[in-house]
Amino acid sequence: MTIDSPRDTAAQQGDRYAAAQAALGATRYGHAEVDDAAARLAGRVWWDADADEYQASHGDFLGDAEFRWCPEGLVESEAGLLGEVAGRSVLEVGCGSASCSRWLADHGATPVALDISAGMLRHARLGARRTGTHVPLVQASADALPFADDSFDLACSAFGAIPFVADLDRVMREVARVLRPSARWVFAVTHPMRWIFPDDPGQAGLTVRQSYFDRAPYVEADDDGTPTYVEFHRTLGDFVRALEQAGLRLTDLVEPEWPAGHEREWGQWSPLRGRLFPGTAIFCCRTR
Repeated sequence: MTIDSPRDTAAQQGDRYAAAQAALGATRYGHAEVDDAAARLAGRVWWDADADEYQASHGDFLGDAEFRWCPEGLVESEAGLLGEVAGRSVLEVGCGSASCSRWLADHGATPVALDISAGMLRHARLGARRTGTHVPLVQASADALPFADDSFDLACSAFGAIPFVADLDRVMREVARVLRPSARWVFAVTHPMRWIFPDDPGQAGLTVRQSYFDRAPYVEADDDGTPTYVEFHRTLGDFVRALEQAGLRLTDLVEPEWPAGHEREWGQWSPLRGRLFPGTAIFCCRTR
């Protein structure tokens, strides 16, 4: 499959992504294989370009020091997926503006917030200034964690990094490597079944468009074919196998239901779709 279609993402989704796409010169989209290096570069340049608009659109919902797992609004203070965090060293993978890490710090943990994007880490520093809660920030890719073995008691990721890294097995091995024995690893991603539908919060988003088993990533590219945005699809089985191969044990799979009274749309997430099928999968795992 090739990146040979004129980009119409902005037309489909409104103006939310238009500024970043224009800044990066994205003119084409489609499905194509992308190697590790190209995926890392696309992840960095996209989130650098989109950081300001992302925070302007979602910062109020995410909060400055809240741990919100997903667009459905599930918060860690109610879900308790991480267990007791006080006194624990925690790695947040794909931290964005690091609101989750600041929540962890406010609840007695010692977090480290990691992201590939300097633009997102800039917002993490701004959030620290607003709240007075400062956490260590590290710029790195999730598939090459710059930490020693057995460095953390806990790891988490709320829609960060995992869909944008080419080698899922490597990410899981890296997380397992830096965690101590019997440590929790909890991460939230777009529910894999959403891949078969277009990214449309309305009626058009209820009609299957492509195969669940088509794993070619979605790619946006400039006129030269350089990827400017890459997102990878994995099936539920792919995630389970990657966890097992990394020596991790799946203890729960949480699929948050759309809560009554929650009317906020976030990209392809909406009350219409959320009340019919899941939008988020949260994998709860432990090292052995």
